[in-house]
Amino acid sequence: MNLAVQTKVPPLPEAAVPKQSVRTYSELLKLRVTSMVVATAFAGYYLGCIRSNEGSSLSWAAFHAMLGIGLASGGAAALNQVLEKREDSLMLRTRRRPIPAGDMSLLQGTIIGVALVVGGCLYLAFFANAIAAVLTLLTAASYVLVYTPMKTRSPWATFVGAVPGAMPPLLGWVAARGVVEWQAVVLFAILFVWQFPHFESIAWLYREDYARAGILMLPVAAPDGRAVAREAVVYAALLLPVSLVPTLMHMAGDIYFIIAIVFGLAYLYYALSFSRIANAPDAPITKKYARQLLRMSVIYLPILFGVLMWNAIPPARILKLQ
Repeated sequence: MNLAVQTKVPPLPEAAVPKQSVRTYSELLKLRVTSMVVATAFAGYYLGCIRSNEGSSLSWAAFHAMLGIGLASGGAAALNQVLEKREDSLMLRTRRRPIPAGDMSLLQGTIIGVALVVGGCLYLAFFANAIAAVLTLLTAASYVLVYTPMKTRSPWATFVGAVPGAMPPLLGWVAARGVVEWQAVVLFAILFVWQFPHFESIAWLYREDYARAGILMLPVAAPDGRAVAREAVVYAALLLPVSLVPTLMHMAGDIYFIIAIVFGLAYLYYALSFSRIANAPDAPITKKYARQLLRMSVIYLPILFGVLMWNAIPPARILKLQ
């Protein structure tokens, strides 16, 4: 497939009056992505409370922390769309977002985005702690100001973007405990490594769209599929040992250890299946491999974090085991 040959996208019909609804703001704030950010941040918060024997604080304190992180995440998503108006308008999967569709102006999107990021971080500083607020602000800034513009310049943007993408559980942990600890870094590492097979499966499915918009995802920069397949397999293989570290650090018990092995092997299996795209990158079946890997990735993460939370070991139990 020659990705350099870019098919034009038919223009959207111009609306006489911009239409704004709940769906408009849901799209602007990328509520599905923001929900995942909040869910993984809550996992970090919960595990942080378990480590400090403060399970009772999982009430209003957790709500305030998740609200602050969620607001900042939604604001960063809005600013991402402000900066990517041109790219979004060229891609079939994004051209109906509020800004390229004309349902919202750039100014309105900017005001909403900045207000939510700043407001969310101030909320965290007041109701959680200053460290969580600063780290959340840096996460949003790196996503908007580094990762977003880099997407049209280098395929390394995926690696750079994986850093803010992996921050939510660490932010949750810091919101609960007020300090960055090795356990939080482990949660960050799991999410960081998990993202690469997930990202590459999406990028392969929509590589024509990305090429049309000039976004240099790896399948666009290396359309033969070899580098894409290699990255998916390497990171899926790396995820297996990384996901076992919580048990080795006495964060979780044996049940988590077994589940992490089973689902890690399943993730690796689908990454290996996906690697067959390099044999015939233009074959329609490669999209089937990408969809299978994508489906496995979205199953893997909630199960892993859910079992980790369920099988977490409080410090009191560790003392009894020693």
